Amino acid sequence: MKSIFLGILSLTIIVLFYSCSVNKDPQFRIRNEGSDKINVKVQSPEDVKMSINDIEPGQTTEYTTTSEGNITATAVIQNESISFPAAKNTRYTIIISPGKPPSLQIDK
Repeated sequence: MKSIFLGILSLTIIVLFYSCSVNKDPQFRIRNEGSDKINVKVQSPEDVKMSINDIEPGQTTEYTTTSEGNITATAVIQNESISFPAAKNTRYTIIISPGKPPSLQIDK
């Protein structure tokens, strides 16, 4: 019984070390702090373009995984954009506020 417990404990510790050391791709999400529905166009480092549409006021989207490198997000209604270098193991929130250029928050 004692050896089974030690085996499970050892396996748990190994899994925890492995999960902490894995380089995870960067992730981003969009928060709409305005009063109108917004659409955002995002360009990833590989020139993959995606549109995230109909983000309601006060809504924050789910995280989207991308590759490491420069990300550009453009708020379609304002035609304002933000660019930032996305690093591995980091989560970002792109904040769209009325009357201001988009801003960036790094989520730990």
